[in-house]
Amino acid sequence: MTWLVTGGAGYIGAHVVRRLVEAGLETVVLDDLSSGRAEFIPEGIDFVQCSILDTEAVRAALTRHGVDGVVHLAAFKYAGLSVEEPLSFYRNNVDGTRSLLEAMGDVGVERLVFSSSCSVYGTPDTDHVTEETPTRPESPYGETKLICEWLIRDVARARPLRFTMLRYFNIAGSGYAEVRDENPYGLLPAVMSCLSEGRPPIVNGDDYPTRDGTCERDYLHVSDLADAHVRAVQLMTKDVPLGPVYNLGTGTGATVLEMLGMVKAVSGVEFEPDVRGRRAGDPARIVASPELARDALGWVAEIGHDEMVRSAWNASR
Repeated sequence: MTWLVTGGAGYIGAHVVRRLVEAGLETVVLDDLSSGRAEFIPEGIDFVQCSILDTEAVRAALTRHGVDGVVHLAAFKYAGLSVEEPLSFYRNNVDGTRSLLEAMGDVGVERLVFSSSCSVYGTPDTDHVTEETPTRPESPYGETKLICEWLIRDVARARPLRFTMLRYFNIAGSGYAEVRDENPYGLLPAVMSCLSEGRPPIVNGDDYPTRDGTCERDYLHVSDLADAHVRAVQLMTKDVPLGPVYNLGTGTGATVLEMLGMVKAVSGVEFEPDVRGRRAGDPARIVASPELARDALGWVAEIGHDEMVRSAWNASR
């Protein structure tokens, strides 16, 4: 059975691809390299360079490689940026997913693992977010992910489509030294970039209702995230029924200042952050309840914050 990974040349996608290959699963990468890097793709893996918006090219790739299932990660990310560029996010994320579903339907591919996001919840009114927590996205990015979820559900009512949707919390770290997070909107890569240039890291808001005033997030190591995808793919390959949605997180939050303290400890670099105003689209606190993924996927996050920061620092160097 062959699985196609959209966005497989990106930071997260490359980790997922490598874990799938290590698990013995036939894998093909599809990526337009708008943010991914060809060198992140493992040697010997078939690579199709095209946009998911190109329905005909996606359809041809599915047919040519005999694809049986898709792991769909290709998307524009980051809530703050989506506030500035909503049309780009809606076009790429929503219309891109529509294009992919159309191509899959045309050639009869009926298995899908979808990369969703905790951004669909907005600012929840609970300490730990379950899959039943109301969805109230506060950014165009979160809205596009929720619309994609609706789209997938609707298509599955209209034609055969087995799917599961994985709502990621905040992804960090590196499982392979040569595969690093280079996106300037993520906390750790932004901090590493500032330190390499001798600038203080920026903190967006220190007046949130959290223990130190900075945003609190459930940071999940990218290797743990990739392993969750492997479990979903393995179960779907065996036709084991899966639920529609699973939260992927650790169940433990860390604030921005706490993460910066770990960066200081790992790097040995002393700095004082540049505290600025709040950034639009950022909820104060969001931490996962990962029990459903544990019970259904047999998956538990194993890597802690310290190792997350250490691996990100080493990859950045």
